[in-house]
Amino acid sequence: MSVWQTAIEDALQKTRRNIGKFGDQFPHVSTDGGRSYELNANEDWTDGFWSGMLWLCYEHSGDDAFRQAAARTVESFRERYEADRVLDHHDIGFLYSLSAKAQWIIEKDEAARQLALRAADKLMARWREPGQYFQAWGPAGDSVNGGRIIIDCMMNLPLLYWAFEQTGDERYRQAAVLHADKSRRYLVRGDDSSYHTFHFDQKNGEPIGGDTAQGYTNGSTWTRGQAWGVYGFALSYRYTEDRLYLETSKRLARFFLSHLPEDEVAYWDFNAPIEAGTPRDSSASAIFCAGLLELLDLMDESDPERAYFERRIRLAMESLVLNYSTINEPNVEGLIKRGSYHVRGGSSPDDFMIWGDYYYLEALLRLEKGIKGYWYEDR
Repeated sequence: MSVWQTAIEDALQKTRRNIGKFGDQFPHVSTDGGRSYELNANEDWTDGFWSGMLWLCYEHSGDDAFRQAAARTVESFRERYEADRVLDHHDIGFLYSLSAKAQWIIEKDEAARQLALRAADKLMARWREPGQYFQAWGPAGDSVNGGRIIIDCMMNLPLLYWAFEQTGDERYRQAAVLHADKSRRYLVRGDDSSYHTFHFDQKNGEPIGGDTAQGYTNGSTWTRGQAWGVYGFALSYRYTEDRLYLETSKRLARFFLSHLPEDEVAYWDFNAPIEAGTPRDSSASAIFCAGLLELLDLMDESDPERAYFERRIRLAMESLVLNYSTINEPNVEGLIKRGSYHVRGGSSPDDFMIWGDYYYLEALLRLEKGIKGYWYEDR
């Protein structure tokens, strides 16, 4: 059995057991140093990742227990949408791409398709016409967040690109492209690093400046944000075929790889002082690996960087499996250790992250079986 197969089987076993442990609740992060997940009643921005893990497990195994559990999460997301519960933020794509859209992609369930399209409309409500961007957090006109975009949103845009393909309504695609263009111009720095967030004047869209919400300093490079950018710009290229997005993804990937420590798994911020106890972020590396696999799928066969990227992603994934996974810890709930949520805020700096587990499993299944996740439909 290959190292990928061993890791996948471990993931299936843990996820199957977690179905019974979690019930109708959703895992978020651990708060006990990586033993058990903190659960919520489908009211956090991360809850789609559990749904996505269940769909991935079902696609790989064909086990109906995974399908039934995944379908129950979609019904939970339907109820969340109808109750409009904690949806006033940009992470609608994370929530509904991996739940309702996933069910549509796998089963062609029309009710799931309609739910995903309604979720796209909910995301469109975040569009701020004067500045031509999607506001990340807070209500329109908010004094702190009204003009803020964040790099994470690059992973939410695929819901809008998909909605355009499904409906032909240009509003979805136009808004996604305008936001991606603005993100490329203002969030990506000249040295190929990235800001976590950037602010604009709410009235006229004039740029104000970049800062961070979770990184080390305003001018540092938060590793999870850099990983979101690698994957998000690659996905924008897949949907639009605008090579500027492909080149941006490659630039961000080069920077990420050139700043990794010897064991190929990122610290929480590329500029944080490295000393005893500096937190890692295995979830950033998991996102990056999944994103780099997407990027490789889009690159020309003759691209001179292909061999380098292929070699480095195998090293990084092997390190995640051999040094950070819980393969030899059958009673824990998470798949990979040493994730960090919000280090400066003191929130889960060395714990399980459900998004880390999702992207780790997505990358494994892509390597082993070509299962690509639910950010787009094969065309």
